[in-house]
Amino acid sequence: MTQPVILFSGQGAQKIGMARDWIESSATARDLANQADLALGYSLTEIMFEGPEEKLTATSHCQPALYLHGLIGLALLKERLPDFKPAAAAGLSLGEFTAHAAAYTFSFEDGLRLVSRRGTFMEEACNATDGAMAALIGGDEEKVRALAEATDVDVANLNAPGQIVISGTTQNIDAAVAQAKDFGIRRAIKLNVAGAYHSRLMASAQEKLAEELVNTIITTPAIPVVANFTAKPVGSEGEIRSTLTSQVTGSVRWIESIQHFIDAGHTSFIEIGPGKVLAGLVAKIAPSATVISIEDQASLDAAVEQLSQ
Repeated sequence: MTQPVILFSGQGAQKIGMARDWIESSATARDLANQADLALGYSLTEIMFEGPEEKLTATSHCQPALYLHGLIGLALLKERLPDFKPAAAAGLSLGEFTAHAAAYTFSFEDGLRLVSRRGTFMEEACNATDGAMAALIGGDEEKVRALAEATDVDVANLNAPGQIVISGTTQNIDAAVAQAKDFGIRRAIKLNVAGAYHSRLMASAQEKLAEELVNTIITTPAIPVVANFTAKPVGSEGEIRSTLTSQVTGSVRWIESIQHFIDAGHTSFIEIGPGKVLAGLVAKIAPSATVISIEDQASLDAAVEQLSQ
């Protein structure tokens, strides 16, 4: 079996009912879910199963929910395919923490604590600032950066060719949306988000997360993990702490991250997370790559069958 690169979802992929069929049917999944509920001091799984939407969407809840979902999916895949070992890992924004946990950079519990605190810190930063984000469709990076400079906003996510997200104060994002066509950008869509993620408005969250990372035991990843901030594999303890900290206000360089894998000869990917967002992005970045998406029992069964061939 050619070992694929494993990719983990970012915030926004969460949905009510996530991981329910896994947790109800698998002792392995239940054990991880129970560990999470115990470590957090509240029932994360209840929020994942029942919502309501606003509760699950809250940054402090959806980040640990996606982390748990990703690691349950990986554990069940490995249970079904004992010889499965990913070639490398990456994750979109929050998903980078899941990727590190999958690579044993830190323990399941330590990673859960980090993403829970990260979510809380980002929620606090959102509440303390008036921030917004917008997706820019059909504009190259140079044009987007020119618009961002003109309107004093930050480039948050370089998701796929022609799909870049900007982040900043609501006033400046509104100005950028209004002026996008003047910069040769086909379409600008303001996003329904709680604040300005991956921008300077998250500085307070970044500082607090840095303190949490200092107190976290970090080891060399067992497989290469590509960081959002550098779009390169990270190895040393200092580099991992630095990239996970910088990512809070820095750009998510997803296009370059996927391109790094392609350039290294990896053309097979597995996405673990609700929906198929990452599969869609990879298809735009590297049309010849193959992506298997795993989000529930049916897609897990299909993936196991495909990977067994």
